[in-house]
Amino acid sequence: MGQRKSGRVTLQDVARTCGYAVSTVSIVLSDAPLSRNVAEKTRQRIRTVARRLGYYPDVHARTLRQRRSQTIGVLAYDLMDPFCAPVVRGIEAGLSPAGYLPLLMDAQTERKLFDSYLERILERRAEGVVVIASWVFEETNLLADMEKNHVPIVIVGRDLSKRRIASVLVDNRTGGALAMKHLLALGHRRIAIIRGPQEMFDSAPRWAGACGAAAEAGVELDPKLVFELPAITDSAFGFEGGLRFMQQLLASGRKFTAVLAFDDMTALGVVRGLTEAGLRVPEDCSVVGFDDVLPAALTTPALSTIRQPLREMGLQAARWILEEVSASESGRKREARTYMGQLELVARSSSGPPPAAVAGTKDRLSGR
Repeated sequence: MGQRKSGRVTLQDVARTCGYAVSTVSIVLSDAPLSRNVAEKTRQRIRTVARRLGYYPDVHARTLRQRRSQTIGVLAYDLMDPFCAPVVRGIEAGLSPAGYLPLLMDAQTERKLFDSYLERILERRAEGVVVIASWVFEETNLLADMEKNHVPIVIVGRDLSKRRIASVLVDNRTGGALAMKHLLALGHRRIAIIRGPQEMFDSAPRWAGACGAAAEAGVELDPKLVFELPAITDSAFGFEGGLRFMQQLLASGRKFTAVLAFDDMTALGVVRGLTEAGLRVPEDCSVVGFDDVLPAALTTPALSTIRQPLREMGLQAARWILEEVSASESGRKREARTYMGQLELVARSSSGPPPAAVAGTKDRLSGR
């Protein structure tokens, strides 16, 4: 059987093989309303031949006719970050039943790539855009381009509802408080804290929540035990920052019994630093992270953390972007919405009482 130069099986190939007109084959394989006028035996033969030949419809041609791309742009700040993967899976799971294909792009925490990929998404006539961006970017151009092209947008990880953008996130202040209260309840008072970098949207509210919980309990945090992660350079910045912070803190000789880290990857860096120094977690020092990404449950010891419902957040973003697309098609404008995912403390084996509270043990970090 001859095929076109592209090598792909075409409608013409199916029509030639089964002996029917191209128009008839097209009507049947596209399930057009007129296909009901085609005899059932004919429909079955056409579909059987199409399957045998390996024919797939030309979706691109169909979208050109319908002026619909059936794609949703998904722009992630860094796919190497374990935070992004479950969110993307949730988005894919939410879009698939509606027949939409995610056009996934990775900004790799680079603003130039972010802008470039956004342009490509618009050029490919995506019907909507989901942005996963917990880092602080200048959204003016983003909003202007979206509004000019009448493309709906949902953002995951930031609250841009004041800018009329549907936002999916968690209450980071509450999460920071949950983590601090967990350590305080275990008896810790000398708690080291690793704050997130300034350009991360989550950093300030998590810090505020931790400080508020400590103040409520009458515990004064030692500023000499507070460290701020440097600017984001790549997906390993948190782990490397946690490791470096722990090395510096141990070298300083300052006393502490627990570390509250900005996120799980930073917490894993802290655990590495303690382990390399011959210290045990949690016997000598407790460690708590934030996010509950996959490595948190797999490491030894398993990491105590604040769980974000990442996959559910992706599903919510998919639901909302489809609703936004539908509203845009009908000329309706939706009010900006904010979805707050439910946070949960997951207490695993990396956190326990301070050494002095455990009978028969010596506090190697506090000197008691």
